[in-house]
Amino acid sequence: MQQPPALEVRNITKQFPGVLANDHISFTLEKGEIHAFLGENGAGKSTLMNILYGLYAPDEGEILINGQAVTIRNSADAIRLGLGMVHQEYALVETLTAAENIMLGTEIVSGPLLDERAANERISRLAKEYGLHVPPDVLVQDLPVGVQQRVEILKALYRKADILILDEPTAVLTPQEAEDLFRVMRSLVEAGKSIIFISHKLKEVLSIADRITVLRRGKVVGDALPEQATEVSLASMMVGRDVVLTVEKTPAQPGKAVLKIDDLVVLDDRAQVAVNQVSLEVCAGEVLGIAGVQGNGQTELVEAINGLREIVSGAISLDNQTITAATPRAITEMGVAYIPEDRKGTGLVLSYPIADNLVLSSYYRSPFARGIRIIGSQIEEQARRLVKQFDIRTPSIWTSAGSLSGGNQQKIIVAREFSRQIKLLVASQPTRGIDVGSIEFIHRSIIQQRDEGVAVLLVSAELDEVLALSDRIAVMYKGTILALLPRAEATRERLGLLMAGITQENPDGRPD
Repeated sequence: MQQPPALEVRNITKQFPGVLANDHISFTLEKGEIHAFLGENGAGKSTLMNILYGLYAPDEGEILINGQAVTIRNSADAIRLGLGMVHQEYALVETLTAAENIMLGTEIVSGPLLDERAANERISRLAKEYGLHVPPDVLVQDLPVGVQQRVEILKALYRKADILILDEPTAVLTPQEAEDLFRVMRSLVEAGKSIIFISHKLKEVLSIADRITVLRRGKVVGDALPEQATEVSLASMMVGRDVVLTVEKTPAQPGKAVLKIDDLVVLDDRAQVAVNQVSLEVCAGEVLGIAGVQGNGQTELVEAINGLREIVSGAISLDNQTITAATPRAITEMGVAYIPEDRKGTGLVLSYPIADNLVLSSYYRSPFARGIRIIGSQIEEQARRLVKQFDIRTPSIWTSAGSLSGGNQQKIIVAREFSRQIKLLVASQPTRGIDVGSIEFIHRSIIQQRDEGVAVLLVSAELDEVLALSDRIAVMYKGTILALLPRAEATRERLGLLMAGITQENPDGRPD
């Protein structure tokens, strides 16, 4: 007699006001299988997973575990039924140890006291069984990101999860850490666990998945086996049209240095040194990419360049003019374009219409203003032109920016920043969380700016993006530039080691 699937989803439907997030979705997850889900931003992946984990209630449909229909009202129900979820943003208490985080909420007690010995023995047994090496007594805040992720996985296994949902699990990992994760995933399925793997990285999905399901606009549009699929075929299925995945560009023709950074020191929000004596130059007509695991000072560096964070010491100049203490508006007016990493928090005013967002950096200047008077017809004309030129999908230029998909929100920022004369483009995580089609468009736009003589500083946690767009690559680690390489010398393996702080002088990657 055939075993029932570990998980079966039948006709799950979920409607939000004005949005059909999941439209009669059905799939199975077999025991000992890695089932990957692909889809554009807004395709319905997160909604579906949140339903499985009890964070949303479906409007229609049913869920079966091991052939039995179940009702999942909350995450406690999901855990009791053997489901565990590792979110992209880890839910760990940084001031507790790894072991304390793993047992939190399910502590083993002996009378009125916590039985730490029994808990540690169980954690050690699980860690050994699945190859999840974690130092149990180290505070989470002192663990590398890849080890923090193992803590999350152990936390789910500690709660006896047989089905693991991994949401964008490699988003903040180095290539070597991602390979470690895949090794762990294989050991889990060999032990009979089942895994739902959500990712937008097509290479990873093809290398690790047993089956692939593609969602588009809330529906299942296709299934594929990795051995019969390609990156191009999966991307086309996700977007609904042919997509060019390679970045076509000619060799750079760099000119004079546009941006110069000398011995820059910047603090983070906790008054700790985040940028530690960084020196860099970016030339006209080149893309200088900064690779590194997020949280190594990239955000603070970009904010300092754009006048958004105070500089402790050092200097920044643009075309030999100092901008070390300049205001954000002054820096913008000197010809700096900025694509921020947080499009919703700092890139857009979500409640404003698209037309207004497209002139946020120039609304007070001609032709959009005359004195204190705003010229609405000029703003409207500009909006209609840019919406068409940058293929912003919207019913109206007066639609609020917050109602658009992530890809279209990003296009608004790109359109606004590229619609004026610029010398320097600072692009921080320019394609984070957006669909394959929008990525293709934004990459092409960045290279076009380079070819027109703009100096481009690209900061991205996506190593493939850095490799595809950059002419030179700097690796940032713990606030310092660990290496600066010509693109021809930058391999994934070499960059991955540098991103983990591993050099010939420091083979263990340990801080001095």
